[in-house]
Amino acid sequence: MKLKKGDNVIVITGKDKGKKGKILEVLPRVNRVVVEEVNVAKIHTKSRARGKAEEIVKRAMPIHASNIMIVDPTKDVRTRVGIKRIEGKNVRVTKVSGAEL
Repeated sequence: MKLKKGDNVIVITGKDKGKKGKILEVLPRVNRVVVEEVNVAKIHTKSRARGKAEEIVKRAMPIHASNIMIVDPTKDVRTRVGIKRIEGKNVRVTKVSGAEL
């Protein structure tokens, strides 16, 4: 999986199509990622301690990795990601402009 925590991405399919956000968490075993302000669900929490009220919390749920693309940092358009070997290290680069991620 060529996605990392902190990458800026855009949703390309689904109910949140067109939304941009930052990756908060990557789940490689299930091929999913959590993106801020995308696929938000309302979670009803019970009161655990005395005196604490029940509440409704908005939480970003995982979305399949095939439904997002990385945003190119220089041109601000969606792009695919490639890997180049620069000075003995593998570096992720964008296909649109060749900029390093």
